[in-house]
Amino acid sequence: MLKLEEQDSVIVQPSSKEAFLKIEGVTKVYPTPRGPYTVLDGVNLSVGQGEFICVIGHSGCGKSTLLNMVSGFSHPTEGSVTLKGKEIEKPGPDRMVVFQNYALLPWLSVFENVYLAVDSVFPQKIEAEKRSIVRDHLALVGLTEAADKKPQQISGGMKQRVSIARALSIRPEVLILDEPFGALDPITKEELQEELLNIWNECKCTVLMITHDIDEALFLADRLVMMTNGPAAKIGEVLTIPFGRPRDRDRIMEDPQYYDLRNYALDFLYNRFAHDDE
Repeated sequence: MLKLEEQDSVIVQPSSKEAFLKIEGVTKVYPTPRGPYTVLDGVNLSVGQGEFICVIGHSGCGKSTLLNMVSGFSHPTEGSVTLKGKEIEKPGPDRMVVFQNYALLPWLSVFENVYLAVDSVFPQKIEAEKRSIVRDHLALVGLTEAADKKPQQISGGMKQRVSIARALSIRPEVLILDEPFGALDPITKEELQEELLNIWNECKCTVLMITHDIDEALFLADRLVMMTNGPAAKIGEVLTIPFGRPRDRDRIMEDPQYYDLRNYALDFLYNRFAHDDE
């Protein structure tokens, strides 16, 4: 049975971790020829250090806008986004983003794509140390043998591994994932979900991940943030995922709680906040 607490008319299960990243009263308004357009309206979320948070909701609910404010690419119209008590004003190496489209430079090799990030953030390190960091992180994602290949010579799943290696190579405090597995086939997606959890267990950075896949969120996350529809979207509910770690997919899917949570999230998205396509 789901146990939820009501807070400011929004049902939220609080995290047991101390707030590390805080989103307080965040509203985002864009000017348009037809007048102001409110994407987000009064969003509040506290994230503990080392937490794995998944954000889910229909298209247009402001998921990417919210994470762009954490990354520093965008700023709230009202409210604040703070990391370790300091307001986020611009992008920085303490927050790295992995996009769905990989964002790799096609003229560089796998090794060079990761090296570019390491060299930019750690220019003071000696060459041998920088190259060692790159090799270690390619090994972490199982790409040692592909180091000299160009992006067009490797699969989509391997490209996403490069993106993850590049992001982690500079040891960010927050890893921001914008539907990183959305374009991959189901088998590759499951493999990378497992790999991401293994990497997260080792690195223990804080993760914010956008997904449209409820099963993916239930397997990966400590908490699932469910957004209401836009415009003027809010956080509707936050579900705490009760499964222990390390996680076993087969064991989780045999747990009756899994289907309770899955059905609850489905009801939220497709009944209580069904998307209006008209």
